[in-house]
Amino acid sequence: MRQLRGQERAITANRQTSWSFADAFVAEDEALRWARERAREVGLPSVSPGTGGALRLLAATADAKAVAEIGTGTGVSGIYLLLGMRPDGVLTTVDLQPERQQLAKTAFRAAGFAGNRARFIPGRALDVLPRLADGGYDLVFCDGDRLEYLDYLAESLRLLRPGGLVCFEGVFADGRTVDSGAQPAEVQRIRELLRAVRESQELIPSLLPVGDGLLCAARRG
Repeated sequence: MRQLRGQERAITANRQTSWSFADAFVAEDEALRWARERAREVGLPSVSPGTGGALRLLAATADAKAVAEIGTGTGVSGIYLLLGMRPDGVLTTVDLQPERQQLAKTAFRAAGFAGNRARFIPGRALDVLPRLADGGYDLVFCDGDRLEYLDYLAESLRLLRPGGLVCFEGVFADGRTVDSGAQPAEVQRIRELLRAVRESQELIPSLLPVGDGLLCAARRG
């Protein structure tokens, strides 16, 4: 690889600084900080403030009343989604670990959301998603098993109303997605997902450089 010249190094450094600034731009309250701390305690990654802010904005832009989330975690992404949704909106969130969902319930209450604003379903996403209503969702957020992302995409196309949004967290895979070296199966699956979304005639895609990469697409009407 050729050496970067001084000006190129400055541009690269400035861009990285700008991305870091943008990703930390959203201020977080006590409920979000509590949920993040619980995630750290159980060794679970959570969406960055920048990613959370993007999810909140997308939910608000879609005037979302019904959102499906794959991967409840300890509630960080769920709080952001609920903040952007309509006051009468309901978040349906799926996770393999019921104990994590209990932490998320506590976080949602601390954030001021009534108990009827979220529906918690424990279980494997690919077992749960087929039971959800066709065309019944304004937004689907996927933050589960990366090996299943293509399957989530297929289910999302069924679940979304025309104009609805699907988002996939972590598609940069800590830089491995664009690394030319040999990569594990989950990175290969993410690459397949990126190609599928970009080439789909049913979707209008965008890749947002927030957090570890947020792949978003709107379903055509």
